Amino acid sequence: MKLKHDVIIIGAGVAGLHTALSLDDDMDVLVLSKDYAWECNTFYAQGGVAVAVDEEDIPYHIKDTLNAGAGLCDEGAVDILCHEGPVVIKEFMEHGFEFDKDRDGNILYTKEAAHSRNRIVHAGGDATGRYIHKFLMDLLKFPILYNTQVTDLLIEDGECYGVRVFHNNEIFNIYAKKVVIASGGVGSVYEYHTNARTISSDMQGICVSHDIPLRDMEMMQFHPTVFIKSSAVRKQLLSESLRGEGAKIVDEDGRRFLFDYDKRGELSPRNIVSQAIFDFQQKTGKKVFLDLNNFEEGFFMKRFPSIYFNMGNMGYNLPIDLVPISPAFHYAMGGIKSDLFGRVEGVNSLYVVGEAANTRVHGANRLASNSLLEGFVFSKRVALDIKLTLKEHKKSVEFDEVEPSLIKPSDKDLKNELRDLMWRSAGIIRNVNNLQKALIRVEEMLKLPIGKLLRLRLLSSREIIKSALARKESLGAHYILKGDDI
Repeated sequence: MKLKHDVIIIGAGVAGLHTALSLDDDMDVLVLSKDYAWECNTFYAQGGVAVAVDEEDIPYHIKDTLNAGAGLCDEGAVDILCHEGPVVIKEFMEHGFEFDKDRDGNILYTKEAAHSRNRIVHAGGDATGRYIHKFLMDLLKFPILYNTQVTDLLIEDGECYGVRVFHNNEIFNIYAKKVVIASGGVGSVYEYHTNARTISSDMQGICVSHDIPLRDMEMMQFHPTVFIKSSAVRKQLLSESLRGEGAKIVDEDGRRFLFDYDKRGELSPRNIVSQAIFDFQQKTGKKVFLDLNNFEEGFFMKRFPSIYFNMGNMGYNLPIDLVPISPAFHYAMGGIKSDLFGRVEGVNSLYVVGEAANTRVHGANRLASNSLLEGFVFSKRVALDIKLTLKEHKKSVEFDEVEPSLIKPSDKDLKNELRDLMWRSAGIIRNVNNLQKALIRVEEMLKLPIGKLLRLRLLSSREIIKSALARKESLGAHYILKGDDI
């Protein structure tokens, strides 16, 4: 196995694969995948890609993104996303990718919450992520090392020289001139989430252990419409597009209670809908459902085939049956702090892109379907910077290959305790008392004889809790109760 490369890309979702696509063919690039390549959030993405319909729509896409971000967005990052997005998506289509079209060959656009118009493009109905992922895999010109767990970054004197990995029951180092983190968010630290099983905040924890700054870690997005009554760790997402195309959220009496919280009802931003459902259930004890009766069955089967099939396997006859729903963790706006070319602060030759990154393009609350677009746009910028700087001189450094125990017998019980703790204390609605208790318990766990992988989850969780305590006022996805409201 070759252990020295030009570029290592950690992750095989849209951010990692599109970075690879944007690099030169003659580069020596290795993609690392923790599991099978398709076990990533891109593969499970349903809604689509938010992209301005035309030049006139760009300012409105910017405005919608900034409004959803609740004042925490970096306006430069949003400007890049919305201006460069149409160009990058056009290039992707020129490679041969096809979004869904009508009978006349026109691209179909749908609407999702907090968008001022229809601008979401999709493929395979509700299988956009799967279609994009397969297409990128087919275009991939570099090798993938599967079933590979990154256990550390090789950093010395502010320079990244590669990664340490666990593969085929061995620990060893792989060196590279450039390293790109495209590993996704933090889903598995929460009890209820919609993420792939591989999304467990390892890289965020590794960054904390190297004093690499994370930012906005209190900003965790909870998707409002998730079917959580299944034994699977990853819960069944019910796409935002359902509500964009007329689905209703009702209580057990059939009442659309969301209008009590916001005049936009089902089309309110995700944080408002999630918080409203959580608050309503806490106060009334009533069950909440997604009502799909506005859809004709044939249309629903074609437009949302994945949801139709998956829910059918769980005994639901859609669109006829009401589906019980709950919010669940979905997306991390917070992440590894980077600039607008994905460069990680304080460490040369290290980049981050996609959900793992924090450029503040999403601010305090991500606008629906902006995440796939972020993966496309900023991966191209990462690749551009790599191509411009790859030939810079870099000294040769050798690192040891010693790694403490990755997993210990008690880790599983502690991991489950952590997931429950994070859901209850750092979830949809927070209060200072619960956050402080959670922080104490996480600190206690960190002092126990635990494996390194659990330690990395705990380090990431601690950052979420500390960031939530530091932000005293509610903002976007961060909803914290005052003392007299508890």
